[in-house]
Amino acid sequence: VPERPTLGNTDYAFEMAISNIRYGEGVTKEIGMDLQNLGARRVCVMTDKNLSKLPPVNAVLNSLAKYGINFQMYDNVRVEPTDQSFLDAIQFAKKGEFDAYVAVGGGSVMDTCKAANLYAASPSSEFLDYVNAPIGKGKPVTVPLKPLIAVPTTSGTGSETTGVAIFDFKELKVKTGIASRAIKPTLGIIDPLHTLSMPERIVANSGFDVLCHALESYTALPYNERSPCPANPIDRPAYQGSNPVSDVWALHALRVVAKYLKRAIRDPEDREARANMHLASAFAGIGFGNAGVHLCHGMSYPISGLVKTYKPKDYNVDHSLVPHGLSVVLTSPAVFAFTAQIHPERHLEAAEILGADIRTARIKDAGLILADTLRKFLFDLNVDDGLAAIGYSKADIPALVKGTLPQERVTKLSPRPQTEEDLSALFEASMKLY
Repeated sequence: VPERPTLGNTDYAFEMAISNIRYGEGVTKEIGMDLQNLGARRVCVMTDKNLSKLPPVNAVLNSLAKYGINFQMYDNVRVEPTDQSFLDAIQFAKKGEFDAYVAVGGGSVMDTCKAANLYAASPSSEFLDYVNAPIGKGKPVTVPLKPLIAVPTTSGTGSETTGVAIFDFKELKVKTGIASRAIKPTLGIIDPLHTLSMPERIVANSGFDVLCHALESYTALPYNERSPCPANPIDRPAYQGSNPVSDVWALHALRVVAKYLKRAIRDPEDREARANMHLASAFAGIGFGNAGVHLCHGMSYPISGLVKTYKPKDYNVDHSLVPHGLSVVLTSPAVFAFTAQIHPERHLEAAEILGADIRTARIKDAGLILADTLRKFLFDLNVDDGLAAIGYSKADIPALVKGTLPQERVTKLSPRPQTEEDLSALFEASMKLY
């Protein structure tokens, strides 16, 4: 910690932590060898019911069989997990006494597997010990975890690169999570073949998550303006604010999204577009996994948590749900119009990457230009017309604001501080987009 006091006790350093990642068509076939190299004797394979019948899980199981790996399968992961679904997976992991984990799926599967690995390694911990404050105790993770190989099948969360696991806390009807570098996967296997089995709306909604990861991490509060400065490096949060290394990954991810997302959604056979979006998800993950996200994500958690009857197209689920990427992107025009007062040049740069002509733009209009660019982007992709289209009305705004307030881990990374009135106005502005 610096000898001279930092201004207002802000931080003075940032840290980059990412999983090892391996990319290539068909690279999933190497997993059996990886587990052999690790000396794994009892492996837990986690996935969800839909995926358990699809080619990505088959490819993993074939590799395990080929190399004689002894494994048990857990296919009960819930899409958009809850505290209870995490606890069920944790119970399975504790009983199994596994020495390695393989997660095959989207963010829901990877996050569930991270939590199972963590609590199985720390059996005496209470569930809320590691959950982010102020909902949980947010304790630092000091126990050693088992190796976890993550095999993403969507192009969205970037969860194969990050130390974050998100779930719905049912009692409070709000999403929260666990954030620690210690829970990041040992290895992310990025195999673009797995994206070929994704239906159109899943490609779209997971792509919107990549879009917002890139935009939010690039416009987040700079790392050296975040406070408090930790007394010990173990207390430095996973989400530290925008920084020169994360910026590189965020901007690159944004360029890939601008070039390939529409193609990946419109043509399932466009292997180039789907492969590039799969990589973009990891690029954005490296960026936001260290810089963090801010208001789109903070506000998305109650949008998902308070869902009434909405069931999205292409999702084979027996419960109402707002897909994470959709819950994030619906507030993006309002959010970036609001945050652009701070660092307008970054907002304008993002708008240009996404296709806006900024040759005659005035810097003070950066937020409106980015908001309009995002609206056009979403309109072109047939996205629901705002929160009203997924079942919310003005009467729900107080509950949505109340659900956003505990999300300080991300809302405090907004470059522009916000009041409850500001949040109400942002939700109201997001009721209708077009």
